[in-house]
Amino acid sequence: MAFVSSQRLVHGSAREVWTQLGQWQAASSRPEPIVVETSGSTGEPKRVLLSREAMRSSASATYARLGGPGQWLLALPPSYVAGVQVLFRSVLSGTEPVLLDEQEDLSVAVRAMAGPRRYTSLVPTQLTSMLASERDVAALRTFDAILVGGAALEPRLRQDAERAGLGLVATYGMSETCGGCVYDGVALDGVAVAVSTGGRVRVGGPVLFDGYDGQPELTAQVLQDGWFLTSDLGRLDDGLLQVLGRADDVVISGGVNVPTDAVAARVREHEDVRAVEVVGITDSRWGQRVVAVVTTARAVDLAEIRDFVSDRLPRAWTPRELVVVDELPLLRNGKVDRKAVEQMAVANQARLDAERGAAQRRTGRGSAEDDDR
Repeated sequence: MAFVSSQRLVHGSAREVWTQLGQWQAASSRPEPIVVETSGSTGEPKRVLLSREAMRSSASATYARLGGPGQWLLALPPSYVAGVQVLFRSVLSGTEPVLLDEQEDLSVAVRAMAGPRRYTSLVPTQLTSMLASERDVAALRTFDAILVGGAALEPRLRQDAERAGLGLVATYGMSETCGGCVYDGVALDGVAVAVSTGGRVRVGGPVLFDGYDGQPELTAQVLQDGWFLTSDLGRLDDGLLQVLGRADDVVISGGVNVPTDAVAARVREHEDVRAVEVVGITDSRWGQRVVAVVTTARAVDLAEIRDFVSDRLPRAWTPRELVVVDELPLLRNGKVDRKAVEQMAVANQARLDAERGAAQRRTGRGSAEDDDR
């Protein structure tokens, strides 16, 4: 079964989830909400209660924005909200989704689609990988819209995709809002977006969740007067929402508040950086040390990255350590696993400390470190 009856938790194969969502949608009486787990990319996963009314409102608003119902390609795990919504939108439109996992590749999957309108939903890491294959790019060109969410869609990635002829829609949302509720900065019909005095994004409207399963106190903290208080910082520019990063992704290093999302966004603009996450780790000298974990097209060093970042941002925000890896660790839903990235940074710091300690013992002198802020 795709649902645990006592908790209504969405799990199982894509076809099981699709079937169960069809039964849930068709129920004559008001069914219990489903439970969708958050990814836990920045902390412990939470179980989110989503009513049928909220899911219907979200799916209907999506179709209104995209130009009408269509057939969906599922390229995401079916148990997280983005995958659940692909399957529920399919139920609502009366179409059978094509499951990428059941096909030989993306091109074959697209040939299996028969709907007059075609949609899919991806995360940025998937899009990056697909852009490296002309065969995948040709398949993606056949979609009327490609929703990209789960993480920020960087300008350079969007430009590359649009130059290749792809029709992207950058989505913002989370499990608590039945997935994407803001498309290309504009809230879906019926959805309200505001920014609190502290700079945190608030979302209102019929797409909101009922609460966290078994966590009434946490629910009360974030659901207030019909608004959901997110953990994201943002601003509204002429009605367009710009998400600036997470409120809890600020590292205090040497007494300076460093927004790691802003630093990561700048590092991604470097022509030789393919992917990056910026994290803070405990440091006896700085309190927290800003570390950039990157994959690169060619060798780059810390000084180069620091100079590149400080050309646009304060010098005090620049990374004090650079960790180059073959690839960033990902969760099942394609998001970067930030906890695993932090562990990489900690392990790298332990190695460097050991090397510096050995050097001090050999020379009898302390090691110098850049004090340049």
